[in-house]
Amino acid sequence: MFASSSRLCTRSLKQAVAPTTLLSAFKPQKQHTKRFLNQVATSRPLVQGAAPPDYRRLGLSALAVGGTLFGTHFLLNRETRDALHPYEAGYLNETFTYTGAGLALTAVLAKGLHNAGWSARMMAMNPWMVMGVGLVGSIGSMMGVMNTDPEHSKVLKHACWVTFQGMQAATLAPLFFMNPAILARAGLYTVGIVGSLSYIGATAKSDQYLYLGGPLLAGVVVVALAGLAPMVLPARLTARALAPLEAVSLYGGLAVFSGFVLYDTQKILARARMAQAGRMKRDTCRESVSLELDCINIFVRLVSILGGQGNNRRH
Repeated sequence: MFASSSRLCTRSLKQAVAPTTLLSAFKPQKQHTKRFLNQVATSRPLVQGAAPPDYRRLGLSALAVGGTLFGTHFLLNRETRDALHPYEAGYLNETFTYTGAGLALTAVLAKGLHNAGWSARMMAMNPWMVMGVGLVGSIGSMMGVMNTDPEHSKVLKHACWVTFQGMQAATLAPLFFMNPAILARAGLYTVGIVGSLSYIGATAKSDQYLYLGGPLLAGVVVVALAGLAPMVLPARLTARALAPLEAVSLYGGLAVFSGFVLYDTQKILARARMAQAGRMKRDTCRESVSLELDCINIFVRLVSILGGQGNNRRH
């Protein structure tokens, strides 16, 4: 994840800087400048009014989204469970509250670090060092959240939780080099994917998707290896040879982490029943970490896909 986001933002930064360099090197003569100014003064305004909304396109998009949700619910969730027990519903709501708060804190910290110049400094570092430090910090703080007692060490648990958000923000800050419209679209799509799959997982029969744990773990290994391949394979390999690996990392990762949303939602409900029975302590802060990682991985891959589509249109 760290390598793909750094590589994506480096490409975007180069494209943003290149036109400025070319323009600064071009020094027009006075007559050319005067001719250009005369043309601007006599021609119609350069800024045109906003195009009217395309209601047909909006309607088709809404129909496609609604049809997809209905079809997914019909195919994957035909045998629904009874209404959630109030304890399970409260446990799930509290977990999603932690997830939303964590994502919001990560976004704010990432924007602050980017504005402070951290993104440019990080992109100039050795990518292996960035990935190593990011993994150690993220895994260390995540283990702190997972293993800290939720009743007797609340301050320490939340300190580890905030540290985890800071580590995610430090690695995601370079994404702010991307077009804000792409980030907004990716965020909207992420909310739609996570929301719909969480609904399916919450209303499906108990433990219906828990069998996905093993296959999804294997899928994560494949996606991780595909993402690391460009960093370890010989440089003589062409972009065409690496394209299939990039597709596995992006589209395969999108499918795998979407599956994890289903799995994690049902795992949270299973642990809620265990906590209600007194077999484990109630710890919604810990449960939120897995969902947050699902959201981040889906978002990063959507940004990569949307950014690649924009580059293809320009070329």
